[in-house]
Parts: sequence; C-alpha cells; structure tokens
Amino acid sequence: MVRFLVVPQWQGSPAARAMLLMDGASAIAGDLPRAATSVLDVPIEAGESLGTGVRRLSAIRRTRELVAENMTTDTVVIGGDCSVTVAALASLPGGTDDLAVVWCDAHGDLHTPDSSPSGAFSGMALRAVLGEGEPQLALSPGIPRERIVTVGMRNLDDDEVPVKDELRGVSVADLADPDALADAVAATGAARVWVHIDVDVLDPSAIAGVSSPAPFGVAPADLSASIRALRARLPLAGATIAGFAPRTPVDAVDDLGALLRLVGAVA
Repeated sequence: MVRFLVVPQWQGSPAARAMLLMDGASAIAGDLPRAATSVLDVPIEAGESLGTGVRRLSAIRRTRELVAENMTTDTVVIGGDCSVTVAALASLPGGTDDLAVVWCDAHGDLHTPDSSPSGAFSGMALRAVLGEGEPQLALSPGIPRERIVTVGMRNLDDDEVPVKDELRGVSVADLADPDALADAVAATGAARVWVHIDVDVLDPSAIAGVSSPAPFGVAPADLSASIRALRARLPLAGATIAGFAPRTPVDAVDDLGALLRLVGAVA
C-alpha cells in the first residue's frame, strides 16, 4: 500500500514567502487518506549555513535525518520545497543502484554552492542527486547522468545549461505522446524509477500556487497520462510532489484539482 510522507520543509527555497510551502504541504495532506499519511515535525526555524555555501543548511540536514527515520517502500513524499527529494533518495529502501530519476521541474536545480546566485538548496537539488555539490547533502554515490530524465525543464541559468545538455530530456511538446516519457526512462536501463514533480513544471494557467511560475508549461492531463504509461512499463520506487505555495486558502482550493490528479497518477 502506498504511504504518504508529508515533509513541509521550506528552508531550501529562495522565495521571499518560502514559508507558504508549509501551507501548501498541509493543504495537500488534508486530502490524503489519513491512515496512510504521516506528517513530519520538521524544523520551523531558518537554521544556519555552518560555513558552507548552502543557506539554512542545519535545518535542511535535520529534516534529512527525520526523513531517513521514516522512509519505507512505496512512499510518496509531499513537500515542502523540492529538495526533499534528495533526502528521500538518500534513504531509499534498496538503494539507488538500479534506479532512474524522472525530474519534472520548470527550473534546472543544477547549481552548486559555487555557482548558485541565492545559496538556496532547492536550486542545487538535482545536482545533489548527481552526487555533486555540498558533501553534507549530495547523494553518495550519486545517480549517473544517464539515469536522469528531465521533464518540462525550460528556465535555466547559464551555469546550469552545460549539465542539462548531458541529461536525457522530455520536453513539454514531447508529452503529447503519452509513451514518450516511458520510452526515455526505458532507455536508461533502470529497473525502478523515482518520479519527482515540482508543481511549477505545470503551466501557470493550470496552477497559481507556485513561487516562480514559468510560461509554456505542462498540462496536468498530459503529465498524469505520461506517468501512468511509465508505471505500466516500470515499477515505481516512490515519488515526490513539491513546490506548492498557495497565497491564500482559497487559492489552495482552486489548485487542488490539478494537484490531486498528479497524486492519483503516482499513487
């Protein structure tokens, strides 16, 4: 049975209203089956960088410890900021040697502490999945580049582009074919897959509650159909849905239809 692990971490976000991510996680959690849902009591305080180039590192590290204590098989992680995926993969039952990672995100998340303009860990999250960046947070071993598939990535900084070009990519237009994502993941040779969804991968017309909307995004129906086709081809090791930051409770209600469609696709 699928288990939902709600991780309302906000400290990885660069947004001025990053704490809205806690509200977003709570809003999604309210529509999940209570018996199958656990909500982590993550740090609320900002935390310290501890001499690194990652802001709020101490709080992020503490949340990672909590995730490690609560990870099980068939877990869907609800963020919080999108860097919660790194914590989940670090403690994934069975390890990551046979794993592909599908990274659905409008942004690259491919910075290191040296290149990041903000010092926010969410902008370094996929680079950490590759095993690069701050050693206290990067996966060890990292997921090889050939087993990463990006989806809908369209808003990158110059320093991120060379790394993005080394990864398999599925564009917004590609998702018109529901089998395009499954084909890309099958080509990695992986036996299992983790699906990461930062909800800003969706088009702004479909969701308002994101900190950094990017135009020309994915339709919820296309992404859901693609994930269902992927699951028919390859076992799902787990998933993340993160990045929901509604400004008001009314906004949250308006967006929940699209979000629950994604929950249904991964669960």
